Amino acid sequence: MIQVSNITVAYGEVVAVDDVSFVVPPGFVLAVSGPSGAGKSSLLWAIAGAVDVLTGKVEVDGLLISDRPTAAAHGVVLIPQGNGLARVLTARENLTIPLLANRQDLDETDRVVESALEAVGLAESGDHLVEELSGGEQQRVAVARGIAQRGRVILADESTSELDSTNRERVLTLLRTQANQGAAVVIATHDPTVAASADGHALMDEGRLTWLRRL
Repeated sequence: MIQVSNITVAYGEVVAVDDVSFVVPPGFVLAVSGPSGAGKSSLLWAIAGAVDVLTGKVEVDGLLISDRPTAAAHGVVLIPQGNGLARVLTARENLTIPLLANRQDLDETDRVVESALEAVGLAESGDHLVEELSGGEQQRVAVARGIAQRGRVILADESTSELDSTNRERVLTLLRTQANQGAAVVIATHDPTVAASADGHALMDEGRLTWLRRL
């Protein structure tokens, strides 16, 4: 479960997230929509422990998230906008390295990596360098890397923005599957179709959150 309590994120005098609170239980998909610069990415990065909160706190299953290593160790997976892949590595290597860093068994790692690449429709592209892939393919590799980590929390930042309708539905199905397996999922998106598919929908503007649909 994600519990965000009155968090504020600021960069100097610019407030990106302004006194935001909400709870996302296991098995729930929350969509956060809003214009560029509204604070969506800063919100997800705060939950992931990748940026400091000025006030308030973020907890995952009761554990206070104080930094990125703590969050990652507790199963908080961030699929960043812009994919965050190492362009000089292959798609398969981008998935494999985080799993081996967590000391996962090599044979199990291979199985999980191949399954994740197949799930995003890139089973034949594992040996391609990331820089050889299209923007949409890179985005799907980033999603595959995220789901391969089997997180308690999945934070997907504009992870369907460069995808056609078929691959968008494929990714949304995968994120839903993660929720069905017990993850709490938050998706930052500009896409009303993506927001409509979620269990809850909140609008973010100028750092503040307004609920449009809440279960």
